[in-house]
Amino acid sequence: MKIKIEDDFNLERIAESGQCFRWESLDNCTYRIPFRGHCLIIRESGEGYYDFSCGEAEFEEVWRAYLDLDEKYSEIRAKISSEEDPFLYEACEYGKGIRILRQDPFETLISFIISQNKNIPAIRKSIEMLCQATGKKVMDPLGKEYYLFPTAEEILSLEDSVLTDCKLGYRVAYVKAAARDIADGRIVLENLMEEGEEKTMEALTSIHGVGKKVASCMSLFGLHHIDAFPIDVWIKRILSEQYPKGYPMERYRPYNGIYQQYMFYYYRETH
Repeated sequence: MKIKIEDDFNLERIAESGQCFRWESLDNCTYRIPFRGHCLIIRESGEGYYDFSCGEAEFEEVWRAYLDLDEKYSEIRAKISSEEDPFLYEACEYGKGIRILRQDPFETLISFIISQNKNIPAIRKSIEMLCQATGKKVMDPLGKEYYLFPTAEEILSLEDSVLTDCKLGYRVAYVKAAARDIADGRIVLENLMEEGEEKTMEALTSIHGVGKKVASCMSLFGLHHIDAFPIDVWIKRILSEQYPKGYPMERYRPYNGIYQQYMFYYYRETH
């Protein structure tokens, strides 16, 4: 199925933006994307066209929302003035094509708990090992095997030693605590999608091992609160070097999370 995407869309920039860890590059313009019980092979074919391995029904039911294709990112970028904020304008231009995916909330939560004090290759390896240890083996559209992300109950069924073998280290206790809160219904992630940021952060940081940074990442990437503004070492550096008088958070609402991604990607790639 071939689809033309008129708005900003760049597979490589999305994959390298730090929000997702299971996208697999098959070549320089093709990616495999597992999402819940679905798996997409998507290939850039030129002039804004992309080949999707799914049919129209699955595209409309699953992938349109996942890729956030109903949001006009070009219009969000256009809100930044090159005269008033030349740095953010340049970052938006450099990162053009990044979109905030609508990922599975539980997978996102566990992934960002695992991400603490790990680099991206190590995060990806640990997540893949976790999937192999607990998930179900299925086939992608190309006939290649892959593993589904585990449920909370499947994670809880594992011995700590198995999770340790997934290179989780001290995060084993945090992953099990989060899985227990979800399995017990103490935290219902889907309900947080409609909550304000204050209540969302309060709920997420009540999970053992989830601090403000992981909760902010979860809010933006797992709950699609596009005004959430995660602050890591890169963003701290940006705020210090580019906004010594303060970042204009109020001016850029409700899109601060999207602008944060442009800034993060731009600085990480160029500095």
